[in-house]
Amino acid sequence: MIKITKKGKKAWVTFTYAPDESVESVAVSGEWNEWKDEPMKQKKSGEYSITKVLKTDNSFQFGYKINGEKWISESMCPVVQSPFQSENSLLEL
Repeated sequence: MIKITKKGKKAWVTFTYAPDESVESVAVSGEWNEWKDEPMKQKKSGEYSITKVLKTDNSFQFGYKINGEKWISESMCPVVQSPFQSENSLLEL
């Protein structure tokens, strides 16, 4: 799930991932940070979440990395093919 709050030329984007099964870790990575994994914090509800401040009027490809291996796209966003035979989510601000 994604929540976006825009103010001027910035957007506060909260990425939330609710795993269907028990996982060790969840990270988000995307074009905004040169695909570096950013660990998401686990909430008491079991969901993982992180908020990023990104520039508006941009599009970013991204995805979630589960347990450092499995790549998951965001169901709320359109998907695009990656060069690695997988799909990336497309965040349009």
